[in-house]
Amino acid sequence: MSPNHDPHHDPNQNSPSDPNPLSPAQAADLQQRAIAVAHHAYAPYSHFRVGAAVLLSDGTIVTGCNVENASYRLTVCAEQAAIAVAVSLRGPGIRIRAIAVANLNDTASQPCGACRQTIHEFSTPDTIVFFPGEGGAIAQATIDTLLPAAFLLPNS
Repeated sequence: MSPNHDPHHDPNQNSPSDPNPLSPAQAADLQQRAIAVAHHAYAPYSHFRVGAAVLLSDGTIVTGCNVENASYRLTVCAEQAAIAVAVSLRGPGIRIRAIAVANLNDTASQPCGACRQTIHEFSTPDTIVFFPGEGGAIAQATIDTLLPAAFLLPNS
């Protein structure tokens, strides 16, 4: 358990003391961008089209969608595609302030484990992750809450 992990904290809500809160309009904009880019997903096998919109700490917003492959292991998730775009545009020092994930299947879905690890690599503990929740609600949690025992290597 990480030192910042609070077992009593509701991972679907940010506290008023969060150092990096998003306004409702910013959160809605990210969600709409994630939905829009999900329409570009290449998902001929699963038909599960996903989009992600990443808000970087410098205010830049980038998007990405999932791209499947007949060899399922080679599929690229939307979150990883968006982060790859962000690194390509701004370099390896990017920091994610928030990320919104959406799918066009009306299904509750949090980022997968690999995506959580990738998000974590470019985040701070308070990076906000928005994702489809139960009943069509938009859920949210910090990356530290979603991945309290992230794999870490020392940066050299």
